[in-house]
Amino acid sequence: MRNFILRRLLLGLFITFFGAMVVYTVIRCLPTSYVETIARQRASNPLSNKTYQEWLDQLNSVYKLDVGIIPGFIGWMGNAIQGDFGESWHFGIPVTEKFNQVIWYSVIINIITFFVEIFLSIPLGNLAATKQYSKTDYAITVFALAGISLPTFFLATILKYVFSIKLGWFDLYGLTGRFYSSMTPFQQVMDIGYHMVLPVVTLTMLSIGGLMRYNRTNMLEVLNSDYIRTARAKGLPEKIVINKHAFRNTLIPLVSYMSYLIPSMFGGSLITETLFQIPGIGYISFQAIVRGDIPFAMFYTTFLLLLTQVSLIVADIMYAVVDPRVRAN
Repeated sequence: MRNFILRRLLLGLFITFFGAMVVYTVIRCLPTSYVETIARQRASNPLSNKTYQEWLDQLNSVYKLDVGIIPGFIGWMGNAIQGDFGESWHFGIPVTEKFNQVIWYSVIINIITFFVEIFLSIPLGNLAATKQYSKTDYAITVFALAGISLPTFFLATILKYVFSIKLGWFDLYGLTGRFYSSMTPFQQVMDIGYHMVLPVVTLTMLSIGGLMRYNRTNMLEVLNSDYIRTARAKGLPEKIVINKHAFRNTLIPLVSYMSYLIPSMFGGSLITETLFQIPGIGYISFQAIVRGDIPFAMFYTTFLLLLTQVSLIVADIMYAVVDPRVRAN
């Protein structure tokens, strides 16, 4: 097991390095950049005594964009290994400082979404499998396929239109209300939770369908196994057959699937947080990326790459926990 984890760690580091290099190359090859925008603004200032090209050359030198892509990436990687991800060009503060300011909003939203998704999708998937081809199965399947098919922006817009504009239950966007500063600490926490309801509902509805269908398929496969027929032939109650014998064996592939949920949620929350203007890591990263903020964009993509690799390693370890045959090997 130790050698296996070591190999996975080395492979994960290689994938992270290669992925970061690809992202850096793509950002450097974009038709416009942050420094070009700033150089254009400064050159248009009547008090400026420099041309656009002079400002561009100066800013490229300051931000180390006057070197090639490979030397630039090697320089960035050398600093990143030491924990120095540079200063955000757009926000004007160190990247890690800005990250620490906004990450907890995304963590809270994604953790709540994760547990709501688990507690809803697994029972519904089991119910659909045990009532195959019934009206219940068809209803759950339609709900799951709708969640899988709907684009994030479309679902979020519908929810905002119904619950914010028509019913007036929630604000259209933002993390806090207009009277937040005059509230007590407990009321402030409740106000933030109130404004997180629609983003959590959006993320849950978009992600619950995949896990629900996956669990239904696994349960149907297990229910057709010989040992399930044997358990039923012995006269065991159906609840014991489903909950004790069948469901335990669906956990093996389910654990592997659930390990992908957290990285995919952090990646998908970029759109959701932007639509609801929640100042989490997704929304802030979107602002940085569209403005060509290379330090913050590189940090965000590296964070997602590392999070994915850690999740894969955890999935392999959990696989050994739920399946003794893996530990034996």
